[in-house]
Amino acid sequence: MPRIALGLEYDGTAFAGWQWQLGQRNVQACVEDAVGKVAAEPMTVHSAGRTDAGVHALQQVVHFDTQAQRGQRSWLLGVNANLPDDVRVLWAREVDPSFHARYSAIARYYRYVILNRPMKSALQRTQVTWCFNPLDEVKMQEAADHLIGNHDFSSFRAQGCQSKSPQRIMHFLRVGRENDRVIIELSANAFLHHMVRNIAGVLMEIGTGKKPTDWTRQLLELRDRKQSGVTAPSDGLYLGGVCYPPAFGIPNDPIFDLLPPDAARYRHPADGDGEAM
Repeated sequence: MPRIALGLEYDGTAFAGWQWQLGQRNVQACVEDAVGKVAAEPMTVHSAGRTDAGVHALQQVVHFDTQAQRGQRSWLLGVNANLPDDVRVLWAREVDPSFHARYSAIARYYRYVILNRPMKSALQRTQVTWCFNPLDEVKMQEAADHLIGNHDFSSFRAQGCQSKSPQRIMHFLRVGRENDRVIIELSANAFLHHMVRNIAGVLMEIGTGKKPTDWTRQLLELRDRKQSGVTAPSDGLYLGGVCYPPAFGIPNDPIFDLLPPDAARYRHPADGDGEAM
């Protein structure tokens, strides 16, 4: 039975998240419906990670098994023809049966975009997080450096996080400015529930001067979510990409060139990715 992988992008604004939820509009149901119509059979789609309500994806990766015999172009055009306008398939390909969108992943990459100016955006109201106070991206980077490496991220996980362990390996965490936007880019072997948004909230507190740059180090040592900052809004959060071993032939974002050479050793198959459970 062929196993097919798809790369998806979506605007999460009008969705209750990735995961199937009764009575709620969700990305998974839209994709399964569209794939099922092309395959002419009911379909279950497995994703690399679950995104929360309002969270976007630049490249989500999914896979499914099917009896249908279709070419790459047929999957690409056929599924897109049956998807709503806020979800698109970017690529489609048959993969080895051992490939799993979640458990084969080496690392995930998230991107958090902050519009840093006095006025909100009329054009990107739900695609960026607005911060009217000036942000010092240099101090934010200094604070972010404390989070790189293997740490207990208990202070940066949601209270209801179901992950068995708070230990994660942060491969890189970059903060930079592009005109009036401050962009946080981070990659880890896996993420805890709300981990990226909690990190973004802490870095924004530091960037506005409300907290010192070593606050991130202090929070790691405290291992207490109650001592941390607010959870940043979902608007500016994007699942940027998922990294897989080259043997699977899955397109990897060039940003994964920043991963250490031994990153594959630290993939986290037991918990998978929980940024947006």
